[in-house]
Amino acid sequence: MELLTGEYNNTLDEKGRISFPVKLRQELNETTLIVTQALDHCLWLFTPEEWKNLSTKLMESASPFDAKNRLVLRRLIAPAQEVEFDKSGRLSIPQSLREYAGLTKDCVLLGIDKYIELWDSEAYEKYLAETESSFLDAAEGLNAIKF
Repeated sequence: MELLTGEYNNTLDEKGRISFPVKLRQELNETTLIVTQALDHCLWLFTPEEWKNLSTKLMESASPFDAKNRLVLRRLIAPAQEVEFDKSGRLSIPQSLREYAGLTKDCVLLGIDKYIELWDSEAYEKYLAETESSFLDAAEGLNAIKF
């Protein structure tokens, strides 16, 4: 799999399907993806291999006897669903996940190296505005990186 990057604006149709950008589909080289709830009320999309890596690490490090661990497992692992690309290159996003992320019509897909985020466009714009000062602080914290 190539590096997943880019910001793409697409629409969700009335049946909950979203057309996937050709560039991302080519980089993924997969017929299915795993979709789950993410942080910040968006969705995370993983290839089956990347999902197995993440879910295995989570399950190995989380104890079902710890309340915080159970919370993370219930929010990330439990809602995960496998979705298949149709012949037109669309993914059908399950209703429960669409509701969680507040997906209506206009959406944003963000390629973030090993996974993709799916946002409602308005929610993403609001998130960007609300986190601008935090982003600047976080970026300052990366001052050891040289290029």
